[in-house]
Amino acid sequence: MKNYKYVLLLTLTVLAFSFKLSFAQEDTLLSFDDIEFSDGTVSDTSSLLEVSDDIVFSEGTDSIDQQVIDTEVESFSIENSNENSESLWGIFIAGLIGGFAAFLMPCIFPMVPLTVSFFTKKSGNKTQAVTQALLYGIFIIVIYVALGMLITIAFGPEAMNQISTNGVFNFLFFLLLVVFAASFFGAFEITLPSSFVNKIDSNSDKGGLLGLFFMSASLAVVSFSCTGPIIGTLLVEAATKGERLGPAIGMFGFSLALAIPFVLFAMFPSMLKSLPKSGGWLNSVKVVLGFLELALALKFLSNVDLAYNWQLLDREVFLSLWIVIFGLMGLYLIGKIRFSHDSPLAYLSVPRTMLAIIVFSFVVYMIPGLWGAPLRSIAAFLPPIGTQDFDVSAGIGTSNNHNADAVNRKHYTHFHSRATIKGFYPYYDYNEALAAAQEQQKPLLIDFTGWTCVNCRKMEADVWSNQEVKNLINNEFILVELYVDEHDLSLPESEQYVSPQTGKKINTVGKKNTDFQITQFRSNSQPLYAIVDSKGELLVPTSGANYDIEKYANYLKSGIEAYKATK
Repeated sequence: MKNYKYVLLLTLTVLAFSFKLSFAQEDTLLSFDDIEFSDGTVSDTSSLLEVSDDIVFSEGTDSIDQQVIDTEVESFSIENSNENSESLWGIFIAGLIGGFAAFLMPCIFPMVPLTVSFFTKKSGNKTQAVTQALLYGIFIIVIYVALGMLITIAFGPEAMNQISTNGVFNFLFFLLLVVFAASFFGAFEITLPSSFVNKIDSNSDKGGLLGLFFMSASLAVVSFSCTGPIIGTLLVEAATKGERLGPAIGMFGFSLALAIPFVLFAMFPSMLKSLPKSGGWLNSVKVVLGFLELALALKFLSNVDLAYNWQLLDREVFLSLWIVIFGLMGLYLIGKIRFSHDSPLAYLSVPRTMLAIIVFSFVVYMIPGLWGAPLRSIAAFLPPIGTQDFDVSAGIGTSNNHNADAVNRKHYTHFHSRATIKGFYPYYDYNEALAAAQEQQKPLLIDFTGWTCVNCRKMEADVWSNQEVKNLINNEFILVELYVDEHDLSLPESEQYVSPQTGKKINTVGKKNTDFQITQFRSNSQPLYAIVDSKGELLVPTSGANYDIEKYANYLKSGIEAYKATK
């Protein structure tokens, strides 16, 4: 009984530390202690320092009402917490899916009957067998969560939020996923050193809790050739979400899905009879995952292409590659192509047939995208529509009359040639947009976005494409889009400065926009929408991604009403 208390203590320690990391992340995002203000002091009630000649944070005020600050901070805290929760839930679900996929790998699936029979035969009764299986599952969870926590600690809060926009990291992730795909296709196996594997396996023969722990560790290291690419992909996805706790949450979902079958089959050994027999279908699972790894790898390469304006992986090129990849997957599923480790396919099973139908249907769905179809269900993963060379719908449903001078705006040609959504003609410089808002007497809608921001593309495809929302933005606001990951456009020497918030040199448009967002709006997540008046003062609390069209339209209307109330 005493030993079980130690196991419970270890598990609670892991979970408690995870929660501590979560709060640490929130503190990093919301801390005001490091902000320097215009009077040279550190205070949360003074107006913000002008960090650049090009960015004016507040004008004509010596202080900001504390109640206003508290209201805005409270609103942002709740909103940020909700967005973080939704993102972490998504990472957790991705981990669950990855764990169940790993369970069907040829390195793990055949081990289930052996492991369960070991518990059954070694234990004196069913209760002991179930208890040992439960501890075995807990240790699996602890081991994988510990791995996620190590990644979390290694990156730290700032890096976890910046990694998704870093071109070098995105390119490394692309190469990593290509290697994982090649491994699943059978080119080679990713294994841990044999001496390390043997040492872990030898310790699994020990009795008691220590033996169970090393049995769990043996499962992790022996199955690494199959689970390694899945774990690596999951950690990459979690890291690029910008959530500091993401890798630990992802590993929790993965390990939970991996541990549940072992515990269930130990509790109900008769269920083992219903399991399909091991065979060539297990390798087919690996190959299908290899195709998915390859498709996902292109997303990271696209991020690099967009951030550095290489213009190599435009939308139609990206779609062509995806059509080929998923087309080959479909041919593989129906047995028209085979890999080195595959067995001959005598007939198509029902699940395989259904999956092939889904894959081929997806291929057909993507084909119109080569001519500019919006493909809204996957638009968030595709390069912007502005990179499309041939678009049969170009100009349809849009009006250019009141945007004739758009081409003369600062940075307009550079950004709008890769426009992420049609029908909008925004500004790309904050001060220029603020001057236009003053001249036209309209509120300013600031859109903090990024080339690599999946949620930004989803908002544009699902919400901004709505005619009511589009009309509100085009007719009632001055729109400025500030890309935080624009690395290709350098600032003139006269506009470069050192950020008082981070101490880093601001020498690109992307860094300038990022610094502006963090310093002015206490946020570094995208998308972030801020509605300000002609003086740059916030009219209503900021908003993040909101895929409810009605609610987002109401948010815009509230900004309009707040602006009118100031007149």
